[in-house]
Amino acid sequence: MQYGQHAPAARTIVHVSDTHLLAGDARLGGRYDTTANLSALLARIEQLDRADALVFTGDLADLGEPGAYRELKDLVDPVAARMGVPVAWVAGNHDERPAMRRDLLGEKATQDAIVRAWDLGGLRLIALDSSVPGWHHGALDDAQLEWLEAQLAEDAPRGTILALHHPPLPSHIPMFDILELRDQPRFAEAIEGSDVRAILAGHLHYSMSGSFHGIPTFVAAASCYTMDVARPAREVNGMDAGQSFHLVHVYDDQVTSTVVPVDAADPAAFFTPEWYRRVDAMAPEERLEFFSRKRA
Repeated sequence: MQYGQHAPAARTIVHVSDTHLLAGDARLGGRYDTTANLSALLARIEQLDRADALVFTGDLADLGEPGAYRELKDLVDPVAARMGVPVAWVAGNHDERPAMRRDLLGEKATQDAIVRAWDLGGLRLIALDSSVPGWHHGALDDAQLEWLEAQLAEDAPRGTILALHHPPLPSHIPMFDILELRDQPRFAEAIEGSDVRAILAGHLHYSMSGSFHGIPTFVAAASCYTMDVARPAREVNGMDAGQSFHLVHVYDDQVTSTVVPVDAADPAAFFTPEWYRRVDAMAPEERLEFFSRKRA
């Protein structure tokens, strides 16, 4: 039940990024337990009361190993099945298209860009592939952008959400711009006048939001490790803390993105189920008096 002037979100997307799994449960950089960190994140996701899709915006396997993709599938597919939602896999610069196609998607191993579209009850979700084989920067070639334009030629009832790895946003951290998404004006041209309502991305290992060509753009932090952006710009480095995912809520008139930390303390006992039932039973004015008026 919603009490205010906005109706509940029409659709909810769980946005995860940069799992960087390694085959054989190896530690990333000899330090980060990417499997354990992803498992903890998935356990938090399963606490949600609803979702319409899980979106993983790239760098799924750190070295593009076949075994890492199989392990990722074994971890995520049961969660998605229990939640009854599809999984949108997006390729990142650490991924290898042939292995990702064969060992994660169950397809023929090719170097073709991995692009997909889903209909989430009228909300169109499109996965783009900004990976460039052999490189870490991002790009969307003409063939992919022409495919995107064809997809967007007809509006979806609830609009479109795009997901890709490299965000079309600036980063304040030096050197990250070397690995940015290239030719962003051409990307903007492809989505000009379309029904695209939000863009989801990863790559940076820290949460960020901005606007690309007037479209809200949300970057999810990594599940493996995050960047300590509180340090001076030229001292920013990785840390095994701050892992999170995003809840993307799609309303009729706007899209929001909420950061959900993996680490959680024991909940307080104030907002109990009984408290909510009590508030639900109140008339609107009684509810306003009860919860809004300041007490001496």
